[in-house]
Amino acid sequence: MTKYKHNKKVIGIIPARGGSKGVRRKNLKMVAGRPLLAWTIEQAKAAKYFDRFILSSEDAEIIAAARKLGCEAPFVRPRKLAGDGTHTIDVVLHALRKLSEKYDYVVLLQPTSPLRQAEDIDGCIELCMRKNADSCVSVVEAGKSLYWSFSLDQKNRLKPVLNTGKLIPRRQELPKAYTLNGAVYCARVDWLFKKKMFITDETIAFVMPPERSLDIDSELDLKIVDCLLGGKK
Repeated sequence: MTKYKHNKKVIGIIPARGGSKGVRRKNLKMVAGRPLLAWTIEQAKAAKYFDRFILSSEDAEIIAAARKLGCEAPFVRPRKLAGDGTHTIDVVLHALRKLSEKYDYVVLLQPTSPLRQAEDIDGCIELCMRKNADSCVSVVEAGKSLYWSFSLDQKNRLKPVLNTGKLIPRRQELPKAYTLNGAVYCARVDWLFKKKMFITDETIAFVMPPERSLDIDSELDLKIVDCLLGGKK
């Protein structure tokens, strides 16, 4: 991929707190012989557009591991921004405020997307720049269409989540639907400070393939990714 010419400064932020509800100490769990965190750091290093990428964590062990892997950790995140109820956007904005340098674009890379590649990171950043968009996030085509999704009423009757007026009987006729895969979030820094969110009705999408879109949320997800990445060794 030829690098898109631009004069913008880009910062990558990897948020990795010590606590985790679904999987204890998730960011340090071993996946194919390496900490989960390592897979995101490796691809951040390989990405073309970063002027700098950093870790945000409150956890000394995670900070030490990241530094050993070659990721800068210029500050310790306050513990009040590391709880179960903490919003990721607050972590990103805190990190941007802590840095003395100013950046034009910020990219959020969550360690829970270890299958994401440098080309996905670069593709999302480049699309955001080329389209002059305020933000761009990665998505994947939904495996199960929302047009075949239902809720149940009090009498256990099926009610379409998306009511088109009629049921589409053939899968081939279903409109394509996409879901967030959590891999890459890119935004203009000044816009992000105003909106305090990555996704608005102006956000554009960078489509990733399903084989690079698994988001780690459980022990089963870890086992699946361990098998997939282990096979690449």
